[in-house]
Amino acid sequence: MRIQLAKQLLDRQIVDVDGRLVGRVDDIAFDVDEEGYPYVDCLLTGQAALGLRIGGRIGRVLTAVADRFTDDPPVPPLRVALTQIDRVDSVVRLRCPAADLPPSPVESWLRRHLIDRIPGANRASG
Repeated sequence: MRIQLAKQLLDRQIVDVDGRLVGRVDDIAFDVDEEGYPYVDCLLTGQAALGLRIGGRIGRVLTAVADRFTDDPPVPPLRVALTQIDRVDSVVRLRCPAADLPPSPVESWLRRHLIDRIPGANRASG
């Protein structure tokens, strides 16, 4: 069952309620209930989740690169709770806007240290 679930979810795009791209399903977090039965706890997205899933040298490089672009490494993956998922079809569709999710540490770092320094980056286009 775990393999079938992975085939159905891994690498699918995650989009918010407005159709904005949030990321891809890079891994699946499982937990165990009081009776000892495993269940899907949440979907994980981000370089850290992908690096841990891939493993080996390439996985360590992905994780190290993600850690390099944050102020507080190690970078935790973004956790998307099942309660935030509306449905899964060709993509994973959320029932909330991306703004309701915790910000990606890497994107936050890039915004603070790179994007916000571009002249006019804080002005809305119109």
